[in-house]
Amino acid sequence: MAFNIVLIEPEIPNNTGNIGRLALATGSTLHLVKPFGFELNDKRLKRAGLDYWQHISLFIYENIDEFYDVHHEKNMVYFSSHGEKEYWSIDYQEELFLVFGKESVGLSNEIIKANANNLYKIPLYSEHIRSLNLANAVAVITYEGLRQLTF
Repeated sequence: MAFNIVLIEPEIPNNTGNIGRLALATGSTLHLVKPFGFELNDKRLKRAGLDYWQHISLFIYENIDEFYDVHHEKNMVYFSSHGEKEYWSIDYQEELFLVFGKESVGLSNEIIKANANNLYKIPLYSEHIRSLNLANAVAVITYEGLRQLTF
């Protein structure tokens, strides 16, 4: 039972390293879409991923077009603070693609508009923040999916 975790243009190596570690822990595959805000040999990425990085199922794409060319027929859900539906209402299935935007601005408006029917959010109960840390958001959503598939 595994998911496909997709990071579009990740910017912070520590987040990507932590998400890679999470992907391994959950049996998920990590997909990274360039451009990145760091180099894959960044010490912070490796430190966050610890010695697990070499075991991660990892795919890298030069851009969003290449990612969609390869996976255009796959079942995908997208995450944004602009989503109308909560993440727990997703019909989680094995091999589902969980798509996240970059830390600074999230998903592009183009992706949000094109996938409005599959756009979900993590509700926030304070007006003082606009989003969760990306690694935390990926963890919340991935483990909710595992919970639903397991129980």
